[in-house]
Formats: sequence, C-alpha cells, structure tokens
Amino acid sequence: MLKRKSAIVMVLKALTVLMISLGLTACLGTVVGTAVDVTLEVAKVPFKVVGAVVDVATPEEDDDDED
Repeated sequence: MLKRKSAIVMVLKALTVLMISLGLTACLGTVVGTAVDVTLEVAKVPFKVVGAVVDVATPEEDDDDED
C-alpha cells in the first residue's frame, strides 16, 4: 500500500511540473514577442528621424514646367 501511494505521489508531482512548465512556456512566448516588437520599433526610430530631417532639409520642387 505504501509503494502504491508513493507511485501516485510521484505521478502527481510529475504532472504538476509538466503543467507548470507549459504555463511558463506561454508566458515566455509573450515576453519574447513583446521584446521583439519593442526592439523593432527602436530600430525603426533612426530611419524615421533621418527621413524627417531629409524632408525638412530638401526644398519642395513643383512638378509643373512653366516654359
């Protein structure tokens, strides 16, 4: 009887560890996804700034040719 209880306890512990691991995997995926999104946005900022500076620095030219 004692061996049977011990086996049941071990199975329950294994299932608990498995369930916790699966739960942490979902959290880890969310954290990694958020970190990637933030990194991409930070990487885009210099290009946006340079584009804005170029737009301000270059004069607009009319496409109409007046001859």
